[in-house]
Amino acid sequence: MHRRVHRTVFRSRAGSRSSNWSSPTSTSTSTSTSTASLVTTSCAKKSPRTRKPVSTNPNTRVAIAMTAEQNNVHNAEVSVVDSLITESSTAQDEVVRLCTGLIIDGQLPLLQRQLHADFLKIPMSFKLPPNYTGLDASKPWLIYWPLQALGILDPDSLTGDILSRIGPSIMACLNETEGAFGGGNGQISHLAATYACLNALAIARDEDVWSQINRERLYKWLMSIKRPDGGFSMHVGGEEDVRAVYCALASAALLNIITPELTEGTAEWISRCQTYEGGIGGAPDNEAHGGYAFCALASLCILGNPVEMIPKYLDVDNLLRWLSVRQYQPEGGFSGRTNKLVDGCYSWWVGGCWSILEGALFGITKEEILWSKADLQKFILCCCQSPKGGLRDKPGKSSDFYHSCYVLSGLSEVQHRYSFSLKLPGAGSGEWSFMWTCELELPDVVMVDEKNMVGPINPVHVLPAGIGERMHDFYAALDAVAA
Repeated sequence: MHRRVHRTVFRSRAGSRSSNWSSPTSTSTSTSTSTASLVTTSCAKKSPRTRKPVSTNPNTRVAIAMTAEQNNVHNAEVSVVDSLITESSTAQDEVVRLCTGLIIDGQLPLLQRQLHADFLKIPMSFKLPPNYTGLDASKPWLIYWPLQALGILDPDSLTGDILSRIGPSIMACLNETEGAFGGGNGQISHLAATYACLNALAIARDEDVWSQINRERLYKWLMSIKRPDGGFSMHVGGEEDVRAVYCALASAALLNIITPELTEGTAEWISRCQTYEGGIGGAPDNEAHGGYAFCALASLCILGNPVEMIPKYLDVDNLLRWLSVRQYQPEGGFSGRTNKLVDGCYSWWVGGCWSILEGALFGITKEEILWSKADLQKFILCCCQSPKGGLRDKPGKSSDFYHSCYVLSGLSEVQHRYSFSLKLPGAGSGEWSFMWTCELELPDVVMVDEKNMVGPINPVHVLPAGIGERMHDFYAALDAVAA
């Protein structure tokens, strides 16, 4: 059996939690042939910059752009022969077969915008099929996922009629005594549900509904599930993991209620979740996972200046090694764990890690990339679009709202380059995650057809650009008046 897996090679020493990095070598490819020409109000296209020479400063990590000759070497087939046939290896071979059957070198299908938009509007029409009753505890997610996807795919489809119904539907999940939200009417307060509810309300942009949230009660509830070791539980008596940390911090940032009391010991707890592989597990001593890696990085971006927080609390060299082997060839997509198959949702969970790291740490130019955006775009457009509408895990799987949300968010990451920009030297708690800017990626990094463009996002909160900022500013203004 022959298995071909993309590996990005890094020339770096075993890193401690230090800012003294050596320079890695990025092996990325660009295969599409379209052109990008979209300018949005949230993310204006800037003038092309000239290519900068690779830094020789050992204290600055710089990704080295590949020459055409290096690209040819990278694209050469390298097979690792394993004579043991297992269920996993057979599944991998089948995924490769299905993906290669859809991928045509030098050609990309168009993003079926209207087909996917029609699919994403299904939850708004009260016409969910009977099998969705099994997701009764996920009502907020069934609102947030399609809203986030439509917000970057077809924002004009989010009409006033649709947006006006979000507030009452979400507020029906509110537990008034605790100020937090459950997964459905009358269900217990839960961090994941609270995160999804607040994100949905942010997209709805209804300030009258925002005013109904009792932030004091919600803060007390967050403190009730804060653990002595610095982590958070998903609900009272629930599991402690890095998802809970991210959901708690992201929610508190939107509501402008982050305090030193709330965040005490949290960064240290996140640090203990990094594994021997370099990735990040759900809790200390757990297996490294792409979703948890994003939650950890995004949480550090909320806790403070990510330029300082990430290298202080994570072994960046080892994290880069682990992330680099998540992208497979010939598929072009990401896997979430070691020896797992590619999955479209990791276009966001792993792709989002790369965008945060590129934007916060490396100071690299747009031409110098750490992973292959072109290959990920190829995987998304060729393999993740369902002919019935919506986005999917991979060929052979059905589309759903979860994958539609995170595959399209991953496509946004491909098409834009995000940068952390310290706007306020004296920034306070909760403001750090709203200091991200973006610009369209250059065509020599990834060629994008204008018809395939989606909108930019906030790479920490997973919301259309400007949406989370507006909600945070609303509550910050209230607090300024009260002070």
